[in-house]
Amino acid sequence: MAAVVLVHGLYHRPEHFALVAERLRSAGTEVVVPELHRGSLPADTAAVQAVIDSLPAPPIVLGHSYGGSVITGLRGAGHLVYLAAFVPDAGESAAGLGGASQQLKNAITPEPHGSTSLHPDRAADTLYGDCPEPLAAWAVGLLRAQAPGCGRGIPEHHSWKHASSTYVVCAQDRAIDPALQRKTASRCTDTREWQTDHSPFVGQPELIVELLQELLAANTPPAR
Repeated sequence: MAAVVLVHGLYHRPEHFALVAERLRSAGTEVVVPELHRGSLPADTAAVQAVIDSLPAPPIVLGHSYGGSVITGLRGAGHLVYLAAFVPDAGESAAGLGGASQQLKNAITPEPHGSTSLHPDRAADTLYGDCPEPLAAWAVGLLRAQAPGCGRGIPEHHSWKHASSTYVVCAQDRAIDPALQRKTASRCTDTREWQTDHSPFVGQPELIVELLQELLAANTPPAR
């Protein structure tokens, strides 16, 4: 069975995918959640590429939000999943495609040396609006400061032109306009639409687990 690689977005950490990863691992799936925050899109992409290169078979790779720019630059993925994510074409960046909603921009707080962070109260409403308060507070507590410039990076390769892909539109998203998601979803092989906020891996992890298990089954060769 292929492995699953989960790629987080800006301000997030691998731990945000814990509810998804735990369920998949308990079902016997190998799951890798690399840490980004390497300082640039090329560096983030290289970190994930190293994971793919270490696996024995092409994995299913899911990218959330900015993570879509990261997975776009990869080679060797078996199937791509864009979750409320950017799908840049040649010469395009996440910021150039439209970037953050005004609500998300209002949550961004400047930090020293050009970094930014998210205001906790505004982040909870913008990113985790579907979640009960304790769960949203857990997710907000994991957020970290973000180095400048990552969202303006332009992928050097465009994996969605060579690999099968699924786009998941989050129709209640307050961070990235669902209309922008639907527009870029047309670049993918298949599109799903969920009535969720920007972060279903926190509020409704079972949706992601079910999708990934469906894709794993479809990408597993039949036994001989």
